[in-house]
Amino acid sequence: QVQLVESGGGLVQAGGSVRLSCAASGRTFNSYGVGWFRQAPGKEREFVAAISWSGTSRSYADSVKGRFTISRDNAKNTVYLQMNSLKPEDTAVYYCAATIGGGYNYWGQGTQVTVSL
Repeated sequence: QVQLVESGGGLVQAGGSVRLSCAASGRTFNSYGVGWFRQAPGKEREFVAAISWSGTSRSYADSVKGRFTISRDNAKNTVYLQMNSLKPEDTAVYYCAATIGGGYNYWGQGTQVTVSL
């Protein structure tokens, strides 16, 4: 069982940066891959980035490549999403989720990121 809590969201101006954190409980967290997803008002939830359990494999949505970086610190049971050069279209609720294979079984409650002009 893994419980996830996101933090770090807020209001930021376009062009600015924000770092989101996903803190996990559970001593086996370093066995899980983790993904970040987001959902904007009136839109479906979409994939943003993912990182393997070891941190050696990462993937990104095309819309965030070169601007966002996913990383993890297994000693702290935390995964990060560094978001730079933010755009208004990045405004969404951001969720982290964990998987040990197959689908993402565990989800956090989400954190709001709002990017203003």
